[in-house]
Amino acid sequence: MDESALTRRRLLQLAGAAAGMSAAAACTPLPPFPAPVPLPGFTRPTAAPGPGGPPRVAVRTGQFDSTYRPGVTTHWSLAAPNQQDGEQLPLVPLTVFLHGRGSSHGFLFDGLAAHEVLQGHIDRGGTPFAIAAVDGGDTWWHARRDGSDTQSMLVREFIPFLGSEGFDLGRIGIFGLSMGGFGALLLASQARLPGIRAVAAMSPAVWASYDARMESAFDSPADFAANDVFALRPRLAAIPKRIDCGTDDELAATVRDYVSALPGRVEGGFQPGGHDSAYWRSVLPDVLSFLGRNLG
Repeated sequence: MDESALTRRRLLQLAGAAAGMSAAAACTPLPPFPAPVPLPGFTRPTAAPGPGGPPRVAVRTGQFDSTYRPGVTTHWSLAAPNQQDGEQLPLVPLTVFLHGRGSSHGFLFDGLAAHEVLQGHIDRGGTPFAIAAVDGGDTWWHARRDGSDTQSMLVREFIPFLGSEGFDLGRIGIFGLSMGGFGALLLASQARLPGIRAVAAMSPAVWASYDARMESAFDSPADFAANDVFALRPRLAAIPKRIDCGTDDELAATVRDYVSALPGRVEGGFQPGGHDSAYWRSVLPDVLSFLGRNLG
């Protein structure tokens, strides 16, 4: 699909839209995960027990110093279902959310109230699972020439840590929006997490070809080629996938192009809405239902 320079600039601008709406490497597989250890600087507030009925979702936050994000503190949030005594349910499946450009881990809960949506999913009898979100900066969730590598931060630090906290790394779902939607599709297609059972992307910022104006997303043509989600589509053949985009979103044409050649069934679709919180809130219940169904 041949896009104009204006469209390419708008894609980059749209990828950063979530920040204003919030209130608040290569494909080579990695060696086996190192043994999970507590992350430096980790803090874990105690969740209060919930009342009777289904498991109650509690939100925790923490922070750590990442080898792959030098010079900054990496913050995270986690929404997980607890038992009636307030203890975490054992071996709960895990989903990891990747935020958009200019945003942070907090947008999913502060901006989209995902913990409330998750509670509703569980109350309706859906598979209980946890949702984790972590800061990734504006790196587009892959290795960059400045030395950052937020995809490796996820794979080698954050997700193994969540495994050490009792979550089931054999049942992982990856999802994200805008820049994070791109990052989720990229991670799912690069075979770095063998436990991925499903991937979902809301309004993913994707491109079919490289342009020099993409420097905030890719460092060079070679960097684009190493992280080309269009070229990597065949690797998603066996993974359940869902992609949603608003019909008024300026990304819609490019997302349709991407979806058109994805192998296998693709859930989701194109619904009325734009590249904004109102649209993402409207599809989030169905996205979490999709993830729960494939993690059960």
